[in-house]
Amino acid sequence: MRTVFREDHEAYRTQFRRFVDREIAPNHRQWERDGIVPRSLWRRAGEEGFLCPMLATEHGGGGGDFGHSAVVVEELARVNASGVAFQLHSDIVVPYFAAYATQGRQDEWLPKMARGEMIGAIAMTEPGMGSDLKSMTTTARREGEHWVINGAKTFISSGQNAGIVVVCCKTDPAGGRRGISLIAVEEGTPGFTKGRRLEKIGLHAQDTSELFFDDVRVPAENLLGVENRGFHQLMHQLPQERLVIAVRAGVSMETMLEKTVEYAKGRQVFGHSVFDFQTHRFTLAAARAEISMFRVYLDDCIARHMRGALSAEDAAAAKLLGTEMQNRLLDQFLQIHGGYGYMAEYEIGRAWADARVGRIYGGSSEVMKEIIARTL
Repeated sequence: MRTVFREDHEAYRTQFRRFVDREIAPNHRQWERDGIVPRSLWRRAGEEGFLCPMLATEHGGGGGDFGHSAVVVEELARVNASGVAFQLHSDIVVPYFAAYATQGRQDEWLPKMARGEMIGAIAMTEPGMGSDLKSMTTTARREGEHWVINGAKTFISSGQNAGIVVVCCKTDPAGGRRGISLIAVEEGTPGFTKGRRLEKIGLHAQDTSELFFDDVRVPAENLLGVENRGFHQLMHQLPQERLVIAVRAGVSMETMLEKTVEYAKGRQVFGHSVFDFQTHRFTLAAARAEISMFRVYLDDCIARHMRGALSAEDAAAAKLLGTEMQNRLLDQFLQIHGGYGYMAEYEIGRAWADARVGRIYGGSSEVMKEIIARTL
């Protein structure tokens, strides 16, 4: 029995599960083919209170805590619909506005984001930059009451759907990490263009794009927080992003284990069920033991984060352990499915492909090890 969630969390889960089963699960395969989730789904989710559950009620949010956000992540992962990027919007992008935007910008943008009328994205990665933020080349220079932004970003999740983007840029090009600032750019701003929708091996329903900034002028008030403090702000917010990824990995493993056991018991080979073969039975038993162990650690991380006590290294550990285990175990589950596991109509194959990016985005596994190693 899990003890991390309260009754209000479970009531929220019941409501959101109904929404997922009604609005998302029947349509997700088509959205994967389309390469994008329609904005109408975001508006319906906003109307029913399933976006920005942690945001203050004064700005249209649910006024809840990370437990409510975790419920959303888990229920999307339960139906392998993490391509529906509610968690990116609500738990990764919106916190930058809630923490660092001016009161005026919060009053203008956050209610729209809670209603699903304005979808958020964050633009960090650049061509050739990878995880090395200090090497970014996108710049912003101050001209009177405006910032003028020039540069390009790539691999931007929700890039096509985004109505507003948190752009990481150099406001002091010689300052390295100490010269980074975060500036918000709205869709439709002259000079801001969205490039092609990028084709990925997984997460097909989540639109991912290149973004270009050519003398994009935005009001000085669009600066989030303090000039040249962007790297510090990113480091403060990234642990929650990594925990979100770990939460998705945990439920993905649990769900795919259940489905693989069901398949193995029903699939006949050489006159026996696949489950009757000891090698497969033992593989599934070992997976169950590992997943159960990770669940205890993950729920402890969720509980600590809800108390404001989760460290950056523990968030990194949860992401590292969860995504590495997820990739390894889902590969084993796919193997048990045999040729059917490689077919797109079987959920395990899609889950396997979707899982691969977990070891890359939000900071690669290697970066997670560096973060943990600093505490040794």
